[in-house]
Amino acid sequence: MPEAVSSTAAAEETGEDAEMSRKLPLPRFVSLKSARVNLRVGPGKDYAVSWLFTKPGLPVEIIQEYDLWRRIRDAEGTEGWVYHSLLSGERTALAAPWLKGKKDATIMMHRAAAQDGAVVAEMEPGVVTKVRECSFGWCQVEAGGRKGFVSQNEMWGVYPDERF
Repeated sequence: MPEAVSSTAAAEETGEDAEMSRKLPLPRFVSLKSARVNLRVGPGKDYAVSWLFTKPGLPVEIIQEYDLWRRIRDAEGTEGWVYHSLLSGERTALAAPWLKGKKDATIMMHRAAAQDGAVVAEMEPGVVTKVRECSFGWCQVEAGGRKGFVSQNEMWGVYPDERF
């Protein structure tokens, strides 16, 4: 009997973007796949580039779709269009970017999903983390070689009470 393959695995295997293999809800968070991503004013290569992202793994929110183009929003509220293949389904998040520039602002990464859990790392606002899963108000993340849990409301890149 052949082994079952998820649509995500099948899409990755064929080089197709995972989100093209099934219709996904809007809005949703994804991350930038490439080190150079042009943000355009409209859905097509003929539209002007309004911004250039240079950080792969940066979380963005897809807010609209048109053919193979995705309208995205970043943590600062900048919006524009990118080609679907420049996006990844890998979930990432930013540690409390709204605290950037605030003196002594840190986000605690705990060993366990509890406020009184041992702290394994202190992150500056804006640090990009890989998000493994979220449930019950906590996300299991990895950043700078450290793994732990961060309160879901201290992350941009996951929705409140989102579980995955």
